[in-house]
Amino acid sequence: MNVHDYYLKVVEELASAGSRPFGDEAERFAVLVASAGAVFVAGAGRSGLMGKAFAMRLMHMGVKAYVVGETVTPGIGAGDMLVLGSGSGETASLVAMAHKAASLGAQIGLVTVKPESTIAALADVTVQLSATAKEQNSGQRGTIQPMASLFEQSLLLFYDAVILKLMEIKGLDSGTMYGSHANLE
Repeated sequence: MNVHDYYLKVVEELASAGSRPFGDEAERFAVLVASAGAVFVAGAGRSGLMGKAFAMRLMHMGVKAYVVGETVTPGIGAGDMLVLGSGSGETASLVAMAHKAASLGAQIGLVTVKPESTIAALADVTVQLSATAKEQNSGQRGTIQPMASLFEQSLLLFYDAVILKLMEIKGLDSGTMYGSHANLE
């Protein structure tokens, strides 16, 4: 296959993964984000990069949004929300964050492939994406992509869909959000 054929296959896989409805949990996720005092976002590896993109768009909306681990990230507390993107829901560092956030009274939102995971048991809201975990063997994966690429792509699209819902809730459009765009580029 050439690069364009691979591209089309990836788009096909994303369309298939996105065809399963999220249910009420996705709406609840958006409401919790909208009502949080501050939103703290984390994920490991590429899932973390998708989370950073989500935090950036939240900031563009005027939401106090932080990426866990950055030097300017304050402490989390009651009234805040920790958003975790984890395909397995078992990443040790994220499990520890979830325990800490829960002990401090923060809400926890998880986006995952595995709603029966350790983090899901701690979460206030869990959204299951219809993608494959990197741990699944190649015969069960249903994707040509390596490792957790399909989950990570689906995670970014989910986060962008939540941003659109939040824009609707808050009465924002792209023009009003642009006022918070970086201007020291």
